[in-house]
Amino acid sequence: MSQNAWLKYEDSQLADINAFSEGYKKFITDCKTERECVRESIKLAEKEGFKDLKEYIRDGKALRPGDKVYISNMEKAIALFVIGSRPLEDGLKILGAHIDSPRMDLKQVPLYEDAEMALFDTHYYGGIKKYQWVTLPLAIHGVVVKKDGTVLNIVIGEAEEDPVIGVTDLLIHLSGAQLEKKGAKVIEGEDLNILIGSKPLKGEEKDAVKANILHILKDKYDVEEDDFLSAELEIVPAGKARDYGLDKSMVMGYGQDDRVCSYTSLLAILEVKETDRTCACILVDKEEIGSVGASGMHSKFFENTVAEMLALTGEYSELKVRRALSNSHMLSSDVSAAFDPNYPAVMEKKNSAYFGKGMVFNKYTGSRGKSNSNDANPEFMARLRKIMEDNQVSIQTAELGKVDEGGGGTIAYIMANYNMEVIDSGVAVLNMHAPWEITSKVDIYETYKGYIAFLKEI
Repeated sequence: MSQNAWLKYEDSQLADINAFSEGYKKFITDCKTERECVRESIKLAEKEGFKDLKEYIRDGKALRPGDKVYISNMEKAIALFVIGSRPLEDGLKILGAHIDSPRMDLKQVPLYEDAEMALFDTHYYGGIKKYQWVTLPLAIHGVVVKKDGTVLNIVIGEAEEDPVIGVTDLLIHLSGAQLEKKGAKVIEGEDLNILIGSKPLKGEEKDAVKANILHILKDKYDVEEDDFLSAELEIVPAGKARDYGLDKSMVMGYGQDDRVCSYTSLLAILEVKETDRTCACILVDKEEIGSVGASGMHSKFFENTVAEMLALTGEYSELKVRRALSNSHMLSSDVSAAFDPNYPAVMEKKNSAYFGKGMVFNKYTGSRGKSNSNDANPEFMARLRKIMEDNQVSIQTAELGKVDEGGGGTIAYIMANYNMEVIDSGVAVLNMHAPWEITSKVDIYETYKGYIAFLKEI
């Protein structure tokens, strides 16, 4: 087994790791939805001189080597580029991650009253263990779009003075039958109802508690009941990302799958000043539900953007679009399952990711017989091994558990459909898809360094 990455750093260098972790903790504390991630990414990018590509397209302004641009897709996905000195048809160097995470979404008609309590009805998003989401302090993040087009940004439950909400659970004294159920059935999807109030509005004879909640929503947020029809409101864990462990060597926070790779990918491209081939960072939505929809990786957003950039360099043709994509190299920046000594039975130790061992490469993911896997080429892996070695980046390789034990997927196979070289790489995570996930600070830092090395040398 390779050396623990912490050991290669002198005490004087640990400040860099801790400083990077502080920025990361703030990012995942502030950015708990896709829209929040995109807004913060634009803010950080513009600070480093990136311009909106849509303005180039609107004005017909030529793209030149060294230009730094970004483009938002429906405010739920974003792509950033540093234009290289070589033609786009020579291919791009791409970091690709996803900014959606498992959660609960409010249904379009969510608000109701039962037993003089007001509740929100939800539909969970992505793969979750539903029993993990009860009795936790939860917050509401998202947008409400009024009929006149006004967009209201909503965050309730994060400020010290804010109330929190949550899903109740059955008391242990009456849980005999509940505890006989299998884990998947202990809490079922339609039982993930959010308790939001219990105080009636004076003068109301019917659904007075619901009426009081509607009064609060209108008075404080300008939200009316019908506005839920055009809302996108996500229920997420309330609270900040925290240092984890008595040695403060880890980070605990919500949404680290896959925002730990999104943040490191974003900061890596912000470091690029000049490049031979064009560098790209794509942060997409909907990976947790199959990368579908207009803001997911299956959409034509990225392909269309490459076509637009070719047009702005005066080189557009359909053939050159295909060449640009086919000649590209990509790191599918996604997390891996960390070995957990509490649950060793599902892992194969020689091919597991470990905390402190650095950036993880997954040649393949998928399930059973590598189903729905990209399965990267060894020639590409060999090049990456040398790049990481030359740049003193600690790396490890892993699979997602024992054969036939389970499985999972990423956006890698979607981009590989363009015939480009793609491999999964990222950070090992404990508690993956739980409300609070755990990562190693040194692994985060090594991954950031690895992404920079890739953009510089591939």
